[in-house]
Amino acid sequence: MRQYPPHVTDGDCMNQYLVEFDLPDSFTEQFISLIPEQRAQVQKLMRSGKLSNYALSLDRKKLWAFFRGENEQEIVNTINTFPLINYMHPTIHELMFHENVFLQFPVMSMN
Repeated sequence: MRQYPPHVTDGDCMNQYLVEFDLPDSFTEQFISLIPEQRAQVQKLMRSGKLSNYALSLDRKKLWAFFRGENEQEIVNTINTFPLINYMHPTIHELMFHENVFLQFPVMSMN
């Protein structure tokens, strides 16, 4: 029997999206104060399976997030729950596919 994370099944027909966020050149105190809330929301979305990957560039100018949803409007609604959304400029890209090592079969160990 195939094993999946709790949110992935053979009949899963959710679309995948990459959202690229442009971040401000400098971070205000208000921005910094919202980071813990942002992290909590990211964790909530990851646990629910709506968000699979989340990455910040080294220069802190770009943020990338991979989402699963029925349509682009659902993704817009989801990113609008981010506490930092008023400081970010998102660009949404619908994907044909998104390969992820965590969704592949585990490597067998001979130990």
